[in-house]
Amino acid sequence: MGSGIHIRRRTILAGIGALAGWFVFKSASAQDKPVLVFAAASLKTALDQIAGKWRQETVKQATISYAASSTLAKQIENAAPADLFISADEDWMDYLQQRKLIDSATRIDLLGNKLVLVAPKDSPVTTTIAPGFPLGKLLGDGKLAMADPNSVPAGKYGKAALTKLGVWPSVAGQVAAAENVRAALLLVARGEAPLGIVYQTDAAAEPGVKVVAAFPPETHPPIVYPMALVAGGKNPDAPTLAAYLRGDAARALFEAQGFTVLAKPG
Repeated sequence: MGSGIHIRRRTILAGIGALAGWFVFKSASAQDKPVLVFAAASLKTALDQIAGKWRQETVKQATISYAASSTLAKQIENAAPADLFISADEDWMDYLQQRKLIDSATRIDLLGNKLVLVAPKDSPVTTTIAPGFPLGKLLGDGKLAMADPNSVPAGKYGKAALTKLGVWPSVAGQVAAAENVRAALLLVARGEAPLGIVYQTDAAAEPGVKVVAAFPPETHPPIVYPMALVAGGKNPDAPTLAAYLRGDAARALFEAQGFTVLAKPG
């Protein structure tokens, strides 16, 4: 009788120990899970480098999903499990904030950028961007590569600039609308489009293109990249990564790619 009680007691204790171990494992697994970042496609070169440096310094992981800000915002709206969102414009961050899908207290303006006209690296095209400049003539029968001007930030900035300069009506029918700015960049690098509108940082990251001219900043709304934690995100490393993206190491890598860092360290 006594031996049976001892056996049952040992079995119960072993079960409790296994259950406790399972909870510890689950807790460790949750903490070790990579931070899932949704980021505008134009950030890829810089963010890949920064995520690698963060991993070296902290042994923590970040998984970064790159796409058009519009696509990423819609995915978050449809319950994609992102922890951190970096948009290429304020409109799509506003879209999520209005729906209470980001933690508005964590929202900051992280970066700034510039808009440029690019051509394949061996192109002889030259021009000065000014009101009424002959963009249609420069295109000839070719296409103007740009991110979708109806929804993607880089395309919206580009359309705004061309409209302000008075040349949008003459080229609207020749636009090759890409799903994001990096896709537009690739069309130019491959020679599939003689000209494209991208961010300065994209042009710097692609050796297959050259910058023909920069758009004056007054021709389009300020290019701002806001960042915020996604509401309901549970990864404890997400705020740490957000702070790292505002730090000196990240600043140096962002600036090396041509971004203007707007956020103060924090």
